[in-house]
Amino acid sequence: MTSLVMATLLNASLLSATADTYAKAHREATDGKPLVVFVSTQWCPPCRQMKKTVLPEVRRRGLLEKVAFAVVDPDRNRKLAQKLTGGNQAVPQLIMYRRTAKGWRRSKLVGGQTADSVQRFIQTGIAPEQPAEKDVLRKDDPQPKPTAPGTQPVTRETDQ
Repeated sequence: MTSLVMATLLNASLLSATADTYAKAHREATDGKPLVVFVSTQWCPPCRQMKKTVLPEVRRRGLLEKVAFAVVDPDRNRKLAQKLTGGNQAVPQLIMYRRTAKGWRRSKLVGGQTADSVQRFIQTGIAPEQPAEKDVLRKDDPQPKPTAPGTQPVTRETDQ
């Protein structure tokens, strides 16, 4: 019985994040971990289902320890949610930011998800980045040119 109470409290603390916990997760992301943000509301049935069953299962599988994780409720922190989602008001959303050699990469899942789909999403984000075929240099390729001074790396965005 005690373990059930502890598991319930752990899940409640996991899913009751505030702007402070987002800030902490953001700091962890700048230290190298991918940042995964769960954008959800209290009134959304798929959000509640994910909080109740999917995210605890993903945590049990050990995946949330491999990323910086935060929950953002757009009803409580509208400005942050708008920045993270690019204005897309659909909930739930899982958004991952990952630092790559070419800048920050953003991926997201929109709508209710299973533990398996969230697991694949996170595993993709924590896997070492493989160079695209066009990024692989061959002996006869010209040498790459350095980025012009004052330019920023391009951030790729993928929606899954």
